[in-house]
Amino acid sequence: MKKNFFSIIGACIILISFNACNKNLELSPVSSYSDASFWKSPEQVDVFVTGIHINLRATTTQLVTLGEMRADIFGTDPGSGAAFTGESSQGLERLWTNNLDLDNSGVSGYGNFYYNINQLNLLINKIETVSSMVPATKAYYLGIAYGMRAFYYFHLLRTWGKVIIQTEPTVNIDISALAKPASGTDSVMALIKSDIESSLSSYGTDYSFKNDKGLWSKAATQMLKAEVYLWTSYRGGGAADATTAKNALLDIQTNIPSLALQSNYANVFAPSNKANSEIIFVLKNKLDEAQLPFANSFFPQSGLLANFYDSLGNRKFNVTTDNWGGLLRVPTKIATYRAFSNLDSRKWASIQGAYNRVGSVYQLAGAFVNKYQGEQSAGVRQFTNDFPIYRYADLLLLLAEAKLALGENPANEINAVRSRAFGTNYNAGTMGYPNQPIDATPKEAILQERFYEFILEGKRWYDLRRMGDPYVYAHTNILPGDSYKLLWPIDRNTLTNNRLLTQTPGYSQY
Repeated sequence: MKKNFFSIIGACIILISFNACNKNLELSPVSSYSDASFWKSPEQVDVFVTGIHINLRATTTQLVTLGEMRADIFGTDPGSGAAFTGESSQGLERLWTNNLDLDNSGVSGYGNFYYNINQLNLLINKIETVSSMVPATKAYYLGIAYGMRAFYYFHLLRTWGKVIIQTEPTVNIDISALAKPASGTDSVMALIKSDIESSLSSYGTDYSFKNDKGLWSKAATQMLKAEVYLWTSYRGGGAADATTAKNALLDIQTNIPSLALQSNYANVFAPSNKANSEIIFVLKNKLDEAQLPFANSFFPQSGLLANFYDSLGNRKFNVTTDNWGGLLRVPTKIATYRAFSNLDSRKWASIQGAYNRVGSVYQLAGAFVNKYQGEQSAGVRQFTNDFPIYRYADLLLLLAEAKLALGENPANEINAVRSRAFGTNYNAGTMGYPNQPIDATPKEAILQERFYEFILEGKRWYDLRRMGDPYVYAHTNILPGDSYKLLWPIDRNTLTNNRLLTQTPGYSQY
């Protein structure tokens, strides 16, 4: 019943569609965003706020695609065999080969983000009309609305650059059909920063987490603020913006002392250990309610995997216990797997190698992500892991980056992450910052640490883009002569529906 309940909410209450909702919800039909029959009670607003988070969860695949798939983690290595990686990619290879165009845009319709932005606009517009709502709850919900709107617009800006600004609710929630041009990046960034401040002001001194860290919080807004100001610190904001980013992160540490790294990396993602000390904000999944929507494309078919070996376990895979049940359209590069030290627990908790065995010798055939192992239910693997948007390791490494930008020592933050990763294998003299060879180039050291830490969390492409264009050229197959590929093309359908939009420079218009 719970699954059906949330499906009904997502289909009709949250989206304020033009159809009547299921009578079991005991709500009058809602015809449009201005319908006076909806914004009557605090309970209705509670349901709506739950719904905007369900809408965000529905974009999990887009978050991974935009934040990671064009970087250097996934794909097939030159010369690798097709026995393990031969399952059809169905065009997804255009992402990691960076071969996108208006008919193969990777993500279409702006990732459906404007649909969700419209609901946030609606919440901002209507919440003050609910006179019976407790003021503190109303303020918390406004903090959510402004913070999440800034979150969506930051994704849009980093992906397409110039995008449409829409801050008023509209009954036409297909933004691609609006006859409205895109605004410049300066205007979009101004909106993002303004919304961040409105969010923080709305929260006031309320640092509480709700719904087991499944609702956007003040800490989530501060994490977003740090990301935004680090981004602009590399684009003219300099030390002032780096300081703003640093202070946002220190504010979280000061006011939420319960946040801390989990002692075991794998435990961060375990379905049995949700809302743990490391989590700041997650998209929640639950058995018989919702699963990670992208999972199948990153995991192999159980029957295929059964032909290979797990070298660490010194065993052959089998369909009973290794029932991943996917279709491996997005293989993890062998080079990604080999980039990790064997002493780093993140290697074994993030990626699974699949080997051929010739006599007693194991030969690596391929790899896939196993960070999200889900749980077993009636012999079927269910991917019920929560998807982390922000966690404490992210805070530490962003803080290290801000400190580095300010000429300060990032060792404490980097080494906290490294020591957790290596556990009893950790040797500060050889593994700690600044004692690894890569530490001679501190930005690369931070990028490498984030690479190891956040595989399949939608971070890598954005990390490279944040640091600057040379880092994208150094770590991906994009060349300086193809700099237009740093942004994404707009799909044909969106351009057709909104003739005031223009294609991202460098890509074909029609």
